[in-house]
Amino acid sequence: MATVRLPAIRLDSLALFRRGAPAYLSVAALVIIAAVLLPLVYLLLRTIDAGGSAWDLLSQARTLRVLGRSALLAAAVVGTATLIAVPIAWLTVRTDLPMRRLWSVLTALPMVVPSYVGGFAFVSALGPKGLLQQLLERPFGVDRLPEIYGFLGAWLCLTLFTFPYILLSVRAALWGMDGAQEEASRSLGHGAGRTFLRVTLPQLRPAIAAGGLLVALYTLSDFGAVTLLQFNSFTRVIYLQYEASFDRILASVLALLLVAFTVVILLVEQRARGKAKYHATGATRRLPVVRLGRWKWPAVLLLTLVVLASLGLPASVLLYWLAQGLANNVEVSFLGSAMTNAVYASALAALVAVIASIPVTVLAVRHAGRFSRFLETASYAGFAMPGIVVALSLVFFGAHYAPLLYQTLAMLVFAYSILYLSMAVGSVRASLLQVNPAVEEAARSLGRGSLHVLATITLPLVRPGIVVAFAMVFLTAMKELPATLLLAPIGFRTLATEMWSATSSGFYAKAAIPALLLVAVSAIPVAILLRREPRGDMGAR
Repeated sequence: MATVRLPAIRLDSLALFRRGAPAYLSVAALVIIAAVLLPLVYLLLRTIDAGGSAWDLLSQARTLRVLGRSALLAAAVVGTATLIAVPIAWLTVRTDLPMRRLWSVLTALPMVVPSYVGGFAFVSALGPKGLLQQLLERPFGVDRLPEIYGFLGAWLCLTLFTFPYILLSVRAALWGMDGAQEEASRSLGHGAGRTFLRVTLPQLRPAIAAGGLLVALYTLSDFGAVTLLQFNSFTRVIYLQYEASFDRILASVLALLLVAFTVVILLVEQRARGKAKYHATGATRRLPVVRLGRWKWPAVLLLTLVVLASLGLPASVLLYWLAQGLANNVEVSFLGSAMTNAVYASALAALVAVIASIPVTVLAVRHAGRFSRFLETASYAGFAMPGIVVALSLVFFGAHYAPLLYQTLAMLVFAYSILYLSMAVGSVRASLLQVNPAVEEAARSLGRGSLHVLATITLPLVRPGIVVAFAMVFLTAMKELPATLLLAPIGFRTLATEMWSATSSGFYAKAAIPALLLVAVSAIPVAILLRREPRGDMGAR
C-alpha cells in the first residue's frame, strides 16, 4: 500500500511545485530588482524634472562631441583588441607554439591591471617628462617625449589592458570547436589561411562579439585611465561636471545618455551574435595542431612584444616606484587602514550580492516564465550602468530622500551590490542548473516546506557557485574607483582611493604600493579561470 501512496504524494507535490513560485520568493526578487533599478529610475525622474532644458543640454554641440569621442574610443579599443586577441588565441590553442601554456597565462594577466593603474604606468613611463625620457636624456639628448595624453594614450592604455577579455572568450570557443568542418575544407583543397577565414573565423563570431561587448562596456565605463590621460569621455565629463557645478542636472542628463548608449551597445552585440547555430551535431573531432614552421619565432616575438607592453610596462613602473619609495622611507602607515577598509566594504558587498542573487536565481531557474525572465534580465541592469552613473544617482537620491544614508558605508555597499549583482546571479545560476530538481521535489514530498528545502537542500548543493560568486564580487569591488570616490564616508580610504589620491598629487612612490597590492589580489580570479581551461593537446576533452 505504501508503494501506491508514495508516488501519489510525490505527484501532488510536483504539481504544486510547478503551479507557481512561493510568494516570499517572488516578493524578495521583486524588491531586489526594484533596488537595482533605483539609480536608473532616479536619473529618469531628474531628467523629466529638468523639462525642456534637458533636451537643450542633450542637443548641445559639446554633448554630441562627448558622445562622438566616447563612441570612437570604444570602437577603436574593441577593433584593436580584437586584432591582438584573435591571433594570440589561435597561436596558444591551435599551434605548436613553444611554451604555449606559459604564453596563455602571460597574455591573460594584463586584465588584472585596473585601468587607473595602467594609466598611472603610462603617465609615469611615457609622459613628456616620464621615466623613458629620463632614460634617453643623457645618451641621446632627448629632453621631451611626444604627448601621450588625449585619445592616443587612452586608446593604447585601454587596448593593452582589455584585450584579454576577448582573448579568453575566443580561447574557450577554440577549445570547444569541432574539427570536422576544417577537415572538410582542407579536403576540398583550401589552404590554412582560407580555411581560417571561411570556416574557423565565422564560428568564432559569437565569442568575439561577447568579448567585444565586455571591452566596449569597460571602455565606456572607465574613469581612471581616461582621467589620468586627460581624455574627455563621458565618465570624465560627468565627474568634472558633478565636482564643479552646484546645478548638477547636466551630470544627470549625461549619465542617462551614457546608460542609453550602453543599451545600444548591448543591442548591437545581440545582433552581431546572429541566429546561426555553431554547435556540432554529433561527436566532435580532434582539431589538428598546426605546425608553425618558419613562423614559430616571429610568433614568439609578437607575443613577447604584447606581454612587455601590457604586463612588463606596468610591472616595471610599479616596482621602480616601490624601490624609490622604500629608499626614501615613504609613509606607508595608511596601508593598514586602507586594506582593512577595502576588504571590509568589499566583503559586505559580496555577502549582500550573493544573498540578493539567490531569490532571483531560484525564481528564474525553478519557476521559469515571463515574470522570472524579466527579473533575471533586469538584474543585469547594474552591469549596463557604469560605476560613476550608479554613484551619481545614489548621491542625488541620498541627498534628497535618504539623508541618513548619505555618505555612509551602507550606501557604498549598496552601490557595489547593484553594480556586481549580475556576477553573483551568473555564478549561482550556473551551479543551480546542475542540481536535479527531483532532489528538491523528493524533500517536498516528505512534507518539507519550500523555505526549508531551499535552506537545507538547494543552497548546500549550489555552494560552489556561491563561493565563486562571493570571490568574484569581492575582488571586483576591491578595484571599484568612481563609486568609492563619490559615495565613501568622509575619511574612509581604500587601496583604490589611496592610489588615486597619490597619483593625482604626483606622489608616484606612494601610489605604487597600493597599486601593487590591488594587482596581486586581482590576479586570483584570472588564475581560477585559467585553471579551468583544458590542458594538453586539442584532443583533450
